[in-house]
Amino acid sequence: MTAEHNATAAPQGGACSACGYALFATTIGHCGIAWQGALLVGVQLPEDAGEAATRARMQRRFPQLSECAMPSAVGGWAARVAATLEGVHDDLLDVPLATEGVPPFNARVYALARRIPPGKTMTYGEMAAALGEPGAARAVGQALGHNPFAPVVPCHRILAANGRTGGFSAGGGAATKMRMLDIEGAFAHHTLALFAPRS
Repeated sequence: MTAEHNATAAPQGGACSACGYALFATTIGHCGIAWQGALLVGVQLPEDAGEAATRARMQRRFPQLSECAMPSAVGGWAARVAATLEGVHDDLLDVPLATEGVPPFNARVYALARRIPPGKTMTYGEMAAALGEPGAARAVGQALGHNPFAPVVPCHRILAANGRTGGFSAGGGAATKMRMLDIEGAFAHHTLALFAPRS
């Protein structure tokens, strides 16, 4: 079964809607996706306890939304996310995000993170410097820890300095982060040799 088929085979919780959420299968487990109109509201990477736990997390994150079948545009986004989790290099930059209510600093961090190509990485310090705030590495990490759009905003591509992976709020923590980088081929780059064995 292809990633596209899995991603567009939405749960039968209701008819297509202008807003809602749905789960979709990927190579690393069931993810969730939420939308409002033409905007992506959030993505949920798999929970350790499986599909039911991912669904429960989506219900907690988006209590105002109902689970329903994905409109075609959302199904396309989900299919592309699933494909990236199989190693397809797609920067997903054209997926429109619902950033209303996102703090301005966080929005800047997310915009910069989206420009990191698949298979490449930056450190929190490099991100802060690129934002013109070289002392803000910790704030960058906090913003990424609140990223509602992973992996469309690819926070897994930002690593700590000194040979450490840094945090990751998705199920599986740093191990999931490193698995996603491995799928993208990041470990082919010598710069990640220091990061692979550590947490």
